[in-house]
Amino acid sequence: MLNTELPRIITPALPGPKAAAVIAKRKEYVPNSVSCAYPVVMEKAQGAIIQDPDGNLFLDWVGGVGVLNVGHAHPQVVAAIKQQSEKYLHGMFNIVTHSGYVNLAEQLAAIAPVKGNGKNKVFFANSGAEVNENAIKIAKNYTGRPNIIVFSGAFHGRTLLTMTMTSKKAYTKGVGPLANGVFRADFPYLYRLPKGISSADALDYYLARLRKVFEECSPADQIAAMVLEPVQGEGGFIPAPLPWIKAIRKICDENGILLIADEVQCGFGRTGKMFASEYWKSVAAAPDIITTAKSIADGLPLGGVIANQKIMDQVPIGVIGGTFGGNAVACAAGLAVLKIFKDEQLLARSQEIGERCIREFKKWQTKYPIIGDVRGLGSMIGIEFVTDRTTKQPATEFVKQLIQLCIKKGLILENAGVYSNVIRFLAPLVITDEQLTVGLSILEESIQELSSR
Repeated sequence: MLNTELPRIITPALPGPKAAAVIAKRKEYVPNSVSCAYPVVMEKAQGAIIQDPDGNLFLDWVGGVGVLNVGHAHPQVVAAIKQQSEKYLHGMFNIVTHSGYVNLAEQLAAIAPVKGNGKNKVFFANSGAEVNENAIKIAKNYTGRPNIIVFSGAFHGRTLLTMTMTSKKAYTKGVGPLANGVFRADFPYLYRLPKGISSADALDYYLARLRKVFEECSPADQIAAMVLEPVQGEGGFIPAPLPWIKAIRKICDENGILLIADEVQCGFGRTGKMFASEYWKSVAAAPDIITTAKSIADGLPLGGVIANQKIMDQVPIGVIGGTFGGNAVACAAGLAVLKIFKDEQLLARSQEIGERCIREFKKWQTKYPIIGDVRGLGSMIGIEFVTDRTTKQPATEFVKQLIQLCIKKGLILENAGVYSNVIRFLAPLVITDEQLTVGLSILEESIQELSSR
């Protein structure tokens, strides 16, 4: 079966002739701005393996950028999609009620670690950007306040509001003016603490930087919400330190500010918990609102906003909604995903994979000076590459070459980070032990090869 295969490149070069023809057509009909640096065309995929039309097999450590935690085309998800598609495909939820939406909302409401009395409600949309934007609308309605605070290194989407919230402004080129009322504080990127700031002083430093926003941008009583990722994705796979989260929760509580956890990429088992904010809850710092998407439906467009009913029911009728939000087929896939996590014990598997990878990556860190930092939570792990460990100069070109070298050997990787110098580990949690071993071997071999040049 394809899902147990190992990576294998059989064509003399990539892309092979059949894949090259598809890529050529892509260039002819798809805007250049929707770029792709990978010579990979999907013909078929299962588990953690992608097969191209020329018969090449690739081990996928990107997983649709965190979308495929239960793997490509999981049989239970495919069966649920087929079964639902034979009943009906769509009925706008403002017009007719369907049980898939209701049942998926019920299950997510029960497990989401949001602050409150346990009586939670869920709203569905189609993507991470959509649920983040709607979470802001919900927070503003509940608090009656106009502004929000986001953080350096953040990625929240590419709609007008979420593009403003996203830190990297290369994504906003030529599309201003951006949304107003969005202010930015420093996220604790501990590997790159400013010179003169010790580890012992880091928490005080970052909290002082946050309070500067209240002084210089917006008074605290005009802030509706603070929005942050429990583990930054595009920012470089940087976990938010729990002591800092506890302090943020306290500041929010003292000032009537809602705390929103963007779990679009780090949710659904990636960190070893169904939601990464379960770690927050363990230190009495649960968020008020969670947004989730990506792996919620194994590749079908679906996202959710989860909050206590007191917050959710403050929103006037018509303010949140949408034609396709909570589509019946997507909700069927979402219900199947939750069952798979339970049946296959994927949360424990996530921890197991993460522990193995961290051990290996830390060993490599002692062997290869090009590796500056290894960090993560569960199986959401980043390796940061630097040309010099003292100056921490980002090894951006090295990572670019590393990705291309690994592809030639059948391993698909993606970068991340402010400087694009971080390799992120996002392999499907259904990856086999043998596939993981081979992938680790390819990656280390490639690091060694490039380091010796």
